[in-house]
Amino acid sequence: MDEQEFVSLLQALLEPDTQKVKAATSQLTKAYYTSPASLTALIHIITQHAQPELRQLASVEARKLVSKHWAQVPDNQKGQVRQQLLQFTIDEEKPLPRHSKARVIAAIAKIDFEDGQWTELPGILQQAATSQTARHREVGIYIIYTLLEAMPDMFQENMGQMLTLFNTTIQDPESMEVRINTMLALSELAMVLDTDEDMKSLKSFQSTVPHMVQILQATIEAEDEEHAMQAFDVFNKLLSYESAFLNQHFADLLQFFMQIASKSEVDEDVRSQAFSFVMQCVRYRKLKVQSLKVGEQMTKMCLQVATELDILPEEEDDISPARSALGLLDILSESLPPSQVAVPLLQSIGQYVRHENPAFRRAGILALGMCVEGAPDFIATQLSEILPVVLNLLEDPSTSVRSAALNGVSRLADDLAEDMGKEHARLLPALIKNYDLAVQGMSSTDPSSKEHEMNTHILKASCMAVDSLIEGLEQADAARYVNELVPRFAPLFDNDDHKVQMAAVSAVGAIASASEQAFTPFFEKTMQSLGPYISIKDSNDELELRSMVTDSLGKIAGAVGPEQFQAFVQPLMRASEEGLNLDHQRLKETSYILWSTLARVYEENFEPFLQGVIKSLFECLEQEETDSEVQLGAEASDLVGQEVTIAGKKIKVAGANGANDEEAEGDDVVQALMDAEDDDDDDDWDDLGAVTAVAMEKEIAIEVVGDVLTHTKSKYLPYMEKTIELAVPLLDHSFEGVRKSAVSTLWRAYACLWGLAEDNGMAKWQPGLPVKVKPTSDLEKLGDLVMKGTLALWEEEMDRGTVTEINRNLAATLKLCGPAILAPGQHSGTSTPLEQITALLLLVLQKQHPCQKDEDDFDEAEPLDEESAEYDWLIVETALEVVAALSTALGEQFGELWRIFETPIMKFASSQERFERSSAVGTIADCIESMGAASTPYTQKIMRVFLKRLSDEDPETKSNAAFGTGLLCEKSTDAKEVLSNYGAILGKLEPLLDGSSSGVAGTDDPRARLLDNAAGCVSRMIKKSPQHVPLEDVLPRLIEILPLKEDYDENGPVYDMIVFLYQQQNGVIQGLTGQLMPVFEKVLGQPEEQLTDEVRGKVTQLVEYLR
Repeated sequence: MDEQEFVSLLQALLEPDTQKVKAATSQLTKAYYTSPASLTALIHIITQHAQPELRQLASVEARKLVSKHWAQVPDNQKGQVRQQLLQFTIDEEKPLPRHSKARVIAAIAKIDFEDGQWTELPGILQQAATSQTARHREVGIYIIYTLLEAMPDMFQENMGQMLTLFNTTIQDPESMEVRINTMLALSELAMVLDTDEDMKSLKSFQSTVPHMVQILQATIEAEDEEHAMQAFDVFNKLLSYESAFLNQHFADLLQFFMQIASKSEVDEDVRSQAFSFVMQCVRYRKLKVQSLKVGEQMTKMCLQVATELDILPEEEDDISPARSALGLLDILSESLPPSQVAVPLLQSIGQYVRHENPAFRRAGILALGMCVEGAPDFIATQLSEILPVVLNLLEDPSTSVRSAALNGVSRLADDLAEDMGKEHARLLPALIKNYDLAVQGMSSTDPSSKEHEMNTHILKASCMAVDSLIEGLEQADAARYVNELVPRFAPLFDNDDHKVQMAAVSAVGAIASASEQAFTPFFEKTMQSLGPYISIKDSNDELELRSMVTDSLGKIAGAVGPEQFQAFVQPLMRASEEGLNLDHQRLKETSYILWSTLARVYEENFEPFLQGVIKSLFECLEQEETDSEVQLGAEASDLVGQEVTIAGKKIKVAGANGANDEEAEGDDVVQALMDAEDDDDDDDWDDLGAVTAVAMEKEIAIEVVGDVLTHTKSKYLPYMEKTIELAVPLLDHSFEGVRKSAVSTLWRAYACLWGLAEDNGMAKWQPGLPVKVKPTSDLEKLGDLVMKGTLALWEEEMDRGTVTEINRNLAATLKLCGPAILAPGQHSGTSTPLEQITALLLLVLQKQHPCQKDEDDFDEAEPLDEESAEYDWLIVETALEVVAALSTALGEQFGELWRIFETPIMKFASSQERFERSSAVGTIADCIESMGAASTPYTQKIMRVFLKRLSDEDPETKSNAAFGTGLLCEKSTDAKEVLSNYGAILGKLEPLLDGSSSGVAGTDDPRARLLDNAAGCVSRMIKKSPQHVPLEDVLPRLIEILPLKEDYDENGPVYDMIVFLYQQQNGVIQGLTGQLMPVFEKVLGQPEEQLTDEVRGKVTQLVEYLR
């Protein structure tokens, strides 16, 4: 080969001329890299050439050619090549070229070791690693690291020997490079260390962790950012491995990283890395973190760091310690119980929101906002104390504080819509005032000034707060504000700032959605103003705005109804279909969501658009995804062929343009590659977003398919088979969002077909197995298929949200379609669906399901009564819904299953957490209602629990207990147990039947529901055994609180009992006819849903008789 031309071509790759680089790359690939001689020529350049840049490039190229050509290099040359390469690597003074050569050695060694060659290398490396010369030690350890990286099991037999070496080199007294390289090597060795079998090696490994901490500490103190980031990377890797590696030092590590994160004098990037580590600890080791009870300490630390937040960050996406602290609060509130996060936060923010420094006041309200999503139930109970604080901060003299307070309103309203909506009379005027002040401020300040920018923030934040808040208002309440809000926000549609435009457009959509027909006067003008925006596409900002307009127009369609919106449907559908081809993720997603909304508005009249809509949705779902490979730019060549963990998922990294490492060609040989070979540039991760983007698109598409089929019903039938065909494989998708939406859509498809079958004459289902009403064969097949897929997913699913979604869908399907899905199908295997469901529910109720454990915590049983984070409780709560739904579907047969569920549910009924008691007691009541007389054997135990809960401090629990007690009295045939407790029950209910409390309790108030359930309970008791109730005392009290205000279901037992007593010609009830007639008049009037048709008929007959 022409060595001179070869070298000149390589030198051409270093020039900043793209055309020359392309030409040289092409010639090298075709004329030289096909020959084994090219590899030896490159190694010659690595060891002999004077130009360091060319040596570096030759190393990069040689490493790619080793797997292709090393075997063809003549054996008589190999020994000299190995010796020269090793010697020059050891002698290389600069770290980057040294590392590149080391990787070439590792690539050669990988092939040689498999062929039983170069057997002396490990000994040479061991010698180098213990040399008196620091540089030799650095190279020796680094080559060992690259060998471990390339073939981790090569040192498995010498694990003890390697750990002895590393325990020495990690304490190298002279070289930080040796210590860091040892950390890198240990992180690879951990991959093959058997933590269960090799306890000696595990202990030896654990003894290196304190030294790792000292290394990181030293790099931070020396402001050595490069080595600090490598050390952080090792800790992050170890955290993602089995917990055994860090368990012994976990508590100390948490404290250390929290200390780094909290120190304002430490470099911001370093602090952000420390926050990142703590976040991963909380997310993936939450049970461990919870047991250490450090939540309160972390919460207070985050509050303090949040005071450092820039008033106006340079970039809204900038990562800073203060933003990381707020992000950690979000994760803490979601992962840990309220007692460790929300409670200490609320105890601490008082001093912040009253602080003279506006940065502290702002930190207080921002921190509160971050905790709402994770603990909504708890925050809701504290709203009476929180709201005055929020209202006060909305009046704050500092614009930055008011901006934060508006953000706080948005977050509170997003997760506590109804609770916040009730406070509209206080909140909305404050939001409008902030908006008006911002408009005034903008008109009187220089557009380039900070004041103007801050007022723009207030303007956006006001729109966003209204957007979130108004969705929680009753229609009549929202209608009161339309005339105040729309004329304010509409002029912002053509504002110069596209983010202001988007906030205003979104807010007007929300106002329309909440106010419904009250928006009609503004409908035409709004459509004229927004119409032009559905086709803009000249910039990313325009596409962002277009997607927001599309979303809001869907809401407006839902508000004004199908007839008024009819003229706009065609152009909007055309624009949404065009939007799919503009390569803008959000626009695609809002187009899909628009179709869902219009399908809901037009129902079966959406048929003209179905073909186009389904075609686009199916095309989205059929997109190819490289699940195991992700393309990266050439600059990240160091990652090629490796598995990396991103968002908790292992992904194999392919070469540039998807080529394998050894086949890479074209522009992947660039200067940046050499500079970054040891540096995983953040930009290289951008391409990973492409995989996630497709997955997120599929998540929305499959969910929209479910919406469309639900609303278009029979018109969807031509597409049903293909829908099932596409949806079932998505149950195995790597992204949990897709799995969750696929489960939902499959069960909605089943429910849709069930409803159509009933419309076509199939009888209503009846409880119990075997199935009494046989579904159609298509339904049977679909039920079997979906149940099989669901059970397989449910058994192993690690994502809490997906398990929660499975629970919700099974509960809804059982209530709607009955027991057919529980019957053994063709593919049931050894156990029936009912048996499998029962076993899985029991796991969830015992908090032993895979999704309820830390990732490698499957052998450690957690105590059942461990306090739950609210998000974790959702899994249990929805499992309880499935238990109740099973009782509905099985009827009296459920009595046998209750034996299995009784212990864990009864335990929850005695929990310290009010929401656990409430859910459990409500579930017991629902089960009694369904199993009827089959509850008799359990009467004594259940009665004991109910009597205790009738005195519960929580009105919701007390209300559920009253409901359940009445049902138990009615359904159980254990007359002795039931009647002997009448006195105790009435004693507990007496204070609840105080007529004066009905004036206190209003609609939506839990006390109103409590009153209604107490009335229902007493009514059931009277009808069951009137002689055991002192009617002279009880009936007048009962009639005082009629008609019922909240829980109309309880009107059934109340009026049943009254009619029954009249039929028995009871003197007490006859004497109360005068008081009852106005009650009858009200209950027979509006709203009609007060009574079922059956009860209305009975009451009407009674009234006619009494007249």
